[in-house]
Amino acid sequence: MDFLYIILLLPAIILPVLAQIMVKSSFSKYSKVPCSNSTTGAKTAFLLLRANKIGDVKIGAIRGSLTDHYAPAKKVIALSEPVCNVNSIAAVGVAAHEAGHAIQYASGYKLLAGRNVIRKVSSIGSQFGPYVAIAGIAFAFTPLLYAGIALFSAAVLFSVLTLPVEFNASSRALAALRDNRVLTIQELKGVKKVLSACALTYVARTLTNFLTLFQLILKAFSRKKRVTKK
Repeated sequence: MDFLYIILLLPAIILPVLAQIMVKSSFSKYSKVPCSNSTTGAKTAFLLLRANKIGDVKIGAIRGSLTDHYAPAKKVIALSEPVCNVNSIAAVGVAAHEAGHAIQYASGYKLLAGRNVIRKVSSIGSQFGPYVAIAGIAFAFTPLLYAGIALFSAAVLFSVLTLPVEFNASSRALAALRDNRVLTIQELKGVKKVLSACALTYVARTLTNFLTLFQLILKAFSRKKRVTKK
């Protein structure tokens, strides 16, 4: 059983690291490739919002790199320093993806409702679930172990629901860039590579969460088996 834990632990460590390396590599590569129409991340986001008749979403700058996000409560697309006022394929791709999220909310994308319902519980489960489960193991208190598993299950469910939401935002971004003729066909291929690399981080996170949950369930099963034998 301990050997199985080690086998499960390795992918949980390696996958996120590999995903981050691929994202940084892809983003770095296409950050050096300017768009033929000299557009920037902020201009692209504004164009796509206007094309979808969304006038109540603001676009602002945020510090850091790859810290871009859409804040639905504030209706703000926050673009990082290498994206906001930069003319590059990578910048346009990332900005378009965040605009894709704004379009999802404006169009009432159904999966968002289900994901938002468990957002708070999943946040707690992600932070404390494994520790609660480990405490249950350490103190030989099975109900605490099960509580930890239940909490972390919410985090796993959230990460699963996040995958189609992120894929859909990227699909919307690519379609909007193509339909509004923001980029050439060749440039769109570069955007697709950047967004595909970014999507890998969510896939890696989901797989890592699944492996962690599986480990906790194995621990619970192992403990139940030992108790039954006694």
